[in-house]
Amino acid sequence: MVRQALVALLELEPDIEVVAQAATGDEAIAMARKHDPDVAVLDIEMPGPSGIEVAQQLQASRFAGKVVIVTTFDRPGYLRAAMAAGASGFLLKDAPAADLAAAIRQVAAGSRVVDPSLAAAALAQGESPLTERETEVLAASAGHDAIAEIAARLHLSNGTVRNHLSAAIQKLGARNRAEAVQMARQKGWL
Repeated sequence: MVRQALVALLELEPDIEVVAQAATGDEAIAMARKHDPDVAVLDIEMPGPSGIEVAQQLQASRFAGKVVIVTTFDRPGYLRAAMAAGASGFLLKDAPAADLAAAIRQVAAGSRVVDPSLAAAALAQGESPLTERETEVLAASAGHDAIAEIAARLHLSNGTVRNHLSAAIQKLGARNRAEAVQMARQKGWL
C-alpha cells in the first residue's frame, strides 16, 4: 500500500517516470537490471534482501543508476550502512512527498541527499563500537540459540562465541546478550 501510494505521488511529477515497482528485494534487483532506471527507490525493510542488501548487489553488478533508500526507521546505523552500500539518498517515509521527488531529482543529478535530522544523529552517535566479528556473533545470537548452536553455525568454538558476546555486551553497556541485541538493533548496527 505504501509503495503504491509513493508511486501514485511520484507519477504526478511531470519530470519523473516510474518505470517499474517491486514488492521484494529480489524483484527490485530484477527490475533494476531489466529497466536500468536512473534512480532506484528502495525500502530498508523488504521481503527477501533488504534495501541495503539490494543496494550492495546493484553496486556490485555495476548498476549505472543511483539508489535512494526510504525507511520508517530513523536509526543512524542504517544511514551509515546504506551509504556504505552505495546509496546516494536516505529519507524517512514520513517526509513530504515533495521531498522525495526533490531528492530523486538531486540524486539523479549526482548529489547526495540525507534527512538532516538523521545525519545529525549519525554524526553525534558515532560508529558502532563492535568489531565485524562481534557484530556477526551478536546477530547470530538474536534467535536466543544456545552458545553451541551459534558456534556450530558460525564455525567457531564455544569459547570464541562467549568471548565475542561478552565483548559486545561490555562495549554496549548491556546487562545480557538479549539487551545487547536490542540496543544494537535500535542503533541500526544489526
